Amino acid sequence: MSAAESELSEDERAGLELVRESGGIHQSDFWKELDVSSRKGSRIAEKLYDLGLVDREEAVYDGHNTYYLSPTAKDLDFALLMAGDMLSPFIGEEEVNANSDAFSQWLMNLAYEEY
Repeated sequence: MSAAESELSEDERAGLELVRESGGIHQSDFWKELDVSSRKGSRIAEKLYDLGLVDREEAVYDGHNTYYLSPTAKDLDFALLMAGDMLSPFIGEEEVNANSDAFSQWLMNLAYEEY
């Protein structure tokens, strides 16, 4: 837990956990999920953003201006995409070819890590 996280109130921690678990949520749903007022939800979202714990982008949702809250990149776990120092060959590929050399090499590195 970072120093910023350790100073959060119970509602702010719940908000951070909601954003992380959902992978991203519109602020108009955020406060409803937390069961707090829209005003309190806005304050929580703003504090999490100001502390660098979430990203916050302007968005239109259900015809209303709102923000989209998402986990910061530092919270994302890319370990499941890695085999040794190789990133999965399927990242960004349009067509997946399970018989490709790149995939075979990635699988071999993945299997090697198990031992």
